[in-house]
Amino acid sequence: MKTWTAKLVGVALAAGLAPQAMADTQGVSDSEIVLGSVNDLSGIFAAVGVPAVNGANLRFDEANANGGVHGRQIRFVVEDNGYQIPRAMQGYNKLLNRDQVFAMLLSLGTPMNIAGFKLLDPKGIPNISPLTAARQMLQDPVNNKFIGFSSYYDQVQAGVSYLAEEFDANEVCSMYIPSDFGKEIREGSADIAADLGLRFAAETTHKPDELDFVGSLTKLKAEGCDVVTMALGVRQGITVVGTAKKLGWTDVKFLNTSAGFLEVVAAVPGGVTDGLYAAAGWADLIARADDEVPAKFMADYEAKFGQPAGGFAMLGYSAANTVVNALEAAGPELTHESFIKGMESLDFFDALTDTQITYGPDDHRGADVIVISVVENGLWKELSRK
Repeated sequence: MKTWTAKLVGVALAAGLAPQAMADTQGVSDSEIVLGSVNDLSGIFAAVGVPAVNGANLRFDEANANGGVHGRQIRFVVEDNGYQIPRAMQGYNKLLNRDQVFAMLLSLGTPMNIAGFKLLDPKGIPNISPLTAARQMLQDPVNNKFIGFSSYYDQVQAGVSYLAEEFDANEVCSMYIPSDFGKEIREGSADIAADLGLRFAAETTHKPDELDFVGSLTKLKAEGCDVVTMALGVRQGITVVGTAKKLGWTDVKFLNTSAGFLEVVAAVPGGVTDGLYAAAGWADLIARADDEVPAKFMADYEAKFGQPAGGFAMLGYSAANTVVNALEAAGPELTHESFIKGMESLDFFDALTDTQITYGPDDHRGADVIVISVVENGLWKELSRK
């Protein structure tokens, strides 16, 4: 049980918060705030999850070294879901019931987050910056949910619109894992095709571990696809583009969303992914490596983890920084209600991601920009912003 001074009790009562309610907020003590994440550290999106967690830990280590937030140290507990729903639910149960986390941060996977809401929402546990851009991340109840960037639906619509205008594309197709993640990208592809007067010509569905795409690509080529949107694993997307080139299909434009917007995708040896497009909610980190803030982050990250920083390491750091800012804004009397108000008060330019971050009572999405990029000579090159 916390001991409250008369001054702190007075502040709490003035804010309309009962001291007992604050004392009972899970994951908060006089000395610590416990945050959790159900992430992919070993599955098909480990190339996303591992650097994102590292980036977040870098920011939290900085905050803790400077005394924490209002005197509290931040402890970040991460459970590996391996991109599997049963493992994700085990992780959520442990974090919520054993670790008693205050909030979730950077949890990865559309179906995993949706399943987790069944446990988070009844307790009002905030879900911050999930590593998925699915529209369901702001499903009702919205009060405890905050996303970092634009949705897959918006990204694929912006990307297809750009490619249709630039290359006079007429036939849109889609390759996807038939999960909530894949279905949203497929829906966005079909809807934008209809809006632009194009034909949604064909689609193929794939298992998360599938790596033979010859038959699917042969089918899509026969349908005359000009643009193929992808909702696949990281390795799968690389394999698709490389296989298409081996088949001699070079006049098609493959489009990833933020899920495939990684430096490792661009840097595949031999120019395998050159010509691959992506529509994402942030600007590539490596392309801005000479800018002051990205340069410092990249140096600090490599010094700590012994490997180069990439885009998802940047996103992890940025999301953690947003949480630190919100905790500062919430004040020393930390509850879920004060934290949510702190999140809704944020409005700042994030020089690391090169985006404006703005939240409000009716706006739980931080950044609105969509960046269109293409792989050239092993690097992502920015083409347009929507």
